[in-house]
Amino acid sequence: MFEFLAFVVAVIVQSVPVGDSGAGTQVAGDQDTMVTAQAEAEVAATPMFLAPAQSGDQSQAEQPATPSFLGSAPAAPAGEPAPATAFLGSAASGTASGAASGAAPAALQAEPQVPSGRFTTAVEVKPILSMTKANWISVREFNGEDLLYVTHLWSWRCGLLEVKVGVNGDSPQPWPLPPCHLNDPTPNAIKESDGLPYRNFGLGQVALVEVHVTYDDLSTENVKFNRQGLPLQ
Repeated sequence: MFEFLAFVVAVIVQSVPVGDSGAGTQVAGDQDTMVTAQAEAEVAATPMFLAPAQSGDQSQAEQPATPSFLGSAPAAPAGEPAPATAFLGSAASGTASGAASGAAPAALQAEPQVPSGRFTTAVEVKPILSMTKANWISVREFNGEDLLYVTHLWSWRCGLLEVKVGVNGDSPQPWPLPPCHLNDPTPNAIKESDGLPYRNFGLGQVALVEVHVTYDDLSTENVKFNRQGLPLQ
């Protein structure tokens, strides 16, 4: 009998609600308020550059100023071209002589640079001449005269447009090149009909030689030599 009464009491205790519905609603309301406050705090902590764009009138808020170097160029007066932005402008041209920039005179025209295997283009000839500058000219004393030779340059002339030579400080002048014999197996060969690759000077007169070479891609090389044919620069 005692055990039965204890069982009934236990059932009655379990059936009694811990609190009324009003209290439960209040607890749920408090939890919703806390979640909402936490969400607002997280939104407020979001960095400005990661925050989503705002709608309505707030989208018209003042934006950061554009850096001056990215800003639009000022409008040019009517009839005049608009000024180019500095870092997009054309590069300054080289010197008139082309010595500093490696540019050829405007009258010469570049030729197609397709390697032929026959040394008829600058792309084939330039590496050879650049490594053999000590052979560009030579001075030989013969029969009471100085003979100034340019045999080496003639031997690679099919990749050149022009050779100029100046002696003892005189302004370099064009030295005619023989034609390139494209119909022969060796286009750069020097034939008897091409003439002689030297000029005569008084004995001991040649002390300084300046040579300007223009390749057929319009690049240039300017070199000065002493009497022994050694490059000075």
